[in-house]
Amino acid sequence: MTGEILFLCHRIPFPPDRGDKIRSFHLLERLAQVAPVHVGCFADDARDMEFAPDMAAITASQCVLPRDRSKVIAGLTGLAKQQAMLVSLFDHPDMHRWVAKTLAERPIRAVLAYSVQMAHFVPLLPDDVRFMMDFVDFDSAKYAAYGAEGSGPMGWINRREGQILFDFERKVAARADLSSFVSEAEAQMFRDATGLGGTQVIAVENGVALDYFDPAAGYPKIDYDDGPLLVFTGQMDYRPNVEAVESFARHTLPAIRAVHADACFAIVGRNPSKAVEALTAIEGVVVTGGVPDVRGWLAAADVVVAPLRIARGIQNKVLEAMAMGRPVVASSQAAEGIDARDEAHFLIADDPAGEAERIIALLADPVRAAALGRAARGRMEERYRWATTLARLPELLLGEAGASELP
Repeated sequence: MTGEILFLCHRIPFPPDRGDKIRSFHLLERLAQVAPVHVGCFADDARDMEFAPDMAAITASQCVLPRDRSKVIAGLTGLAKQQAMLVSLFDHPDMHRWVAKTLAERPIRAVLAYSVQMAHFVPLLPDDVRFMMDFVDFDSAKYAAYGAEGSGPMGWINRREGQILFDFERKVAARADLSSFVSEAEAQMFRDATGLGGTQVIAVENGVALDYFDPAAGYPKIDYDDGPLLVFTGQMDYRPNVEAVESFARHTLPAIRAVHADACFAIVGRNPSKAVEALTAIEGVVVTGGVPDVRGWLAAADVVVAPLRIARGIQNKVLEAMAMGRPVVASSQAAEGIDARDEAHFLIADDPAGEAERIIALLADPVRAAALGRAARGRMEERYRWATTLARLPELLLGEAGASELP
């Protein structure tokens, strides 16, 4: 064996049961096909820690640390150190020590850091060790957008975070051999902001597990036949998801229920915030919390919705719903970066009135809805298999010559 890989990620990349873990899991799986992989990552809670022994089956070694720094402490530390809060939130001296030890003791050929908050664990590397930074999303742009629309202390905090984080992103990209983003749209936005070229900043797209998210696969079915079912899936303590379902429940659903009085909006996802739970007071809204298998809810949906107003990269929730052959109504932001066409593979709507109009039309035309779902599944099969989207990952990480030396 000529070399090994160090993979750093902010959440344990196992199992692939939420957006960021889906990508990191498949990156790890692809890298483990070509070389031993040493993984340094964090666990959000005790549940995450329980997955460490299972992940060990595909890692050469691993360091899984509980993330115990609060946002308040991270914010104060970031202010004191002139450091982005996102970076401070994931700082830990034991991770720095483990990375240094692994680099000193193992024949590491390349380092892949997943998500910007892991970049500060990557020290200056020897010339023969390549560094690939998978930013995934242009995170500082998200904070800048929040800051631009906000006011008061939170507006100031978000504007500061956007500025400091962008400066950090730019410096990291300048020293990395290669930086990647989840979509060409994100990559181009970063190129435009930094002046870096297309050989330094590229897109490495997400895929979807088509054998798992398959309407013909076996999974627990949801017994629901009380009326039209509209479904949103996602991590429900994530601000863009919270804002999306609040908007839909308060402004879109009432217009739909004016035509379909028995329509139900199911919000399906782990850790619903108090704001999300409060939506159950609205007639027709159901909040499930975490579910063992999201496929049953997707399969039962008459329409899957993704009304995000601020979104970065490629939305796994949209890919998964399309893979399940469901008609999807998404905002332009949620659809951005997905190689599919409005009217052909999904429907785009950018405000509550447009969402209601398109959903009501689909509910009135089940033949068209079914055809849209079949087209969505077909597009996923054509374009978004993980084996296709990550085919070149070893070459990108190791360089063409380095990749050719590995089995």
